[in-house]
Amino acid sequence: TPFQRRYVSFVKRCDELERMLRFFTAECEKFDLIIESAGDIDQFLNTPLDADDKTGSELLKSMEVELEAHEAQLRELNKYNEKLTTEYNEKVELQEVLQKTRRLFMGNNVPRHKSSPHSDEEDDYESNALLVDIDDNEEHETPRQRARDMDMRFSSITGVVSVEEKDRFERMIFRATRGNCYVRFSAIKQALNDPETGNLVEKCVFIVFYKSLSIENKLKRICNAFDAHLYSLPDMDDMASVDHALAENAQELVDSRTVLIKNQDTRFNLLRMLSMKAERWTWLVLREKTIYHSLNHFKSDVSGILRGEGWVIADQVDHVRDAVNRAHANMDMDMPSLVDFVPQPWPTAPTHFTTNKFTYGYQEFVNTYGIPRYREANPAVFTAATFPFLFGVMYGDIGHGIFLFCAGFFLISQEKKNDEANLNEMAEGLHMGRYMIVMMGFFAVYAGFIYNDCFSLGLNLFGSRWEFKGQEDNNVSENAEAYQKSDYGSAQSVYPFGLDPIWHVSSNELLFFNSFKMKLSVIFGIVQMFAGTLLKGLNAVFFQEKLDLFFEFLPMVAFSGSLFIYMIVLIVMKWSINWNSRMLSATCLELNGADKDTWGSNAYDGEWILCDNGNFCTPWGHSCTGTDTLEEKCNLDFGGAGDGG
Repeated sequence: TPFQRRYVSFVKRCDELERMLRFFTAECEKFDLIIESAGDIDQFLNTPLDADDKTGSELLKSMEVELEAHEAQLRELNKYNEKLTTEYNEKVELQEVLQKTRRLFMGNNVPRHKSSPHSDEEDDYESNALLVDIDDNEEHETPRQRARDMDMRFSSITGVVSVEEKDRFERMIFRATRGNCYVRFSAIKQALNDPETGNLVEKCVFIVFYKSLSIENKLKRICNAFDAHLYSLPDMDDMASVDHALAENAQELVDSRTVLIKNQDTRFNLLRMLSMKAERWTWLVLREKTIYHSLNHFKSDVSGILRGEGWVIADQVDHVRDAVNRAHANMDMDMPSLVDFVPQPWPTAPTHFTTNKFTYGYQEFVNTYGIPRYREANPAVFTAATFPFLFGVMYGDIGHGIFLFCAGFFLISQEKKNDEANLNEMAEGLHMGRYMIVMMGFFAVYAGFIYNDCFSLGLNLFGSRWEFKGQEDNNVSENAEAYQKSDYGSAQSVYPFGLDPIWHVSSNELLFFNSFKMKLSVIFGIVQMFAGTLLKGLNAVFFQEKLDLFFEFLPMVAFSGSLFIYMIVLIVMKWSINWNSRMLSATCLELNGADKDTWGSNAYDGEWILCDNGNFCTPWGHSCTGTDTLEEKCNLDFGGAGDGG
């Protein structure tokens, strides 16, 4: 089984090292430390091992000792940091509770009025106006009056709760005590670090006055449910003890903060050192893991020899043989290594395509749909041309295409820097497709010139070949029709490159552009689809797969040809027909009247034939009577009704 192979234990050790390195990386991210690059990965892999270098087993052992020591130290520091953060937060909370409670009692003295109803006033103790002051003439009170005053004094609990839980906490107290308590809140301006997550949490101090032991029990259970921290305070009548508690806690707070900062500095220095070595350690572990994973595929032969079979690129056989001999020589063993060909028949070989910077992105794009078989035609070669072009047909706009082209060109200019950088998944994908983005931007600009679109605006680069009536005087009516400046079909009547900008101001702009772009997309899409079908046929011929050729390829060609190729032929035919001439051929012209200038002109592609009556004729010689049907006036016969007899 895979778990009983020879080098499984080494692979597990590599997995454990990878876990440590992932832990180091996650801790570095908490301090916003960037993992420094270890150089070029190709150079690292191609660097030969010297005789003095450690073997794989020794390298793993030394890395285990070093990384385990760093992990133990870092985990201990994290544990201390969590403990110190908790203590520091408690000191801060206690200081805030003491200060705000002291301010309350100093401003309003001891509360001795009956408990107030639930209040939604300001959350600051100093705004509390519901507490009654003590009589200034306390020394004249009798013991009986003092005892009565003590009976009327409220009990209170103080603590800290999260700001997020404040409203629910206050609502729960009101409902549980039926409003028989008085609650005040005051926000802590300084956000505190959560010792477990490290996130900043906003908290507020609360004080609840009540007058019942049962209410006290309810309040404590509510505080526990909302994870509120309760604090015991000295007698607020004894201001000396309160001031002493404040001073003592302030000193402890300073000491706690000093120790916490020292701990964080130690963690930061350790993680900064780890961030400088983490990537190289990762490369070393992955290299060793890959080696042991490959060795697990070997079989043990006699005398401890390992024997394995695999595929090698044909022009790399000599390099493989040299690499094996060099690795074997570094082990200082007398028995030589051997790399030889396995006798045929061979199983189906895996597919390998040699790519470069330009074709790599297209190959990865094609591989997401499926990897071609060995020696099968690689569609990535055609995709490198068709995909950016079809994208340009879809995205055609000069302005947007220039932005896309510049973005791709910027990625290419940063190529060397990004090759050595540690990029995230999205940035790595953009870097991989940088040449694809440039090509997509280029073809988008090209198609934009064809559509004459720049941010959806037409560019009159060569002068429009059409003109509206009254355009010269800037007096064009709303429903005015444009006319050509030159004769139809002449070279001067054709816009030199792309579409005439007059279409962008015409009322049928949307109808024309949608029809034009849709038909172009259909044509290019069907051509690409049919090219893929032809590749399938070529593969069937190359591999001599007659069943695929006759029962899959030929039916696909027949189906696509009878439907889609025929549709393309109709679209092209429709574009090539002179519809003005065809409509004129079924039009009755009055030779001696208003149409005498039209007769004999270039508007009709056929031969002008004079009819029998010599006055009211169609261009091809039909005598019009005024009651003729379209079928009688049309000289074309395509086999349907209404197109001639």
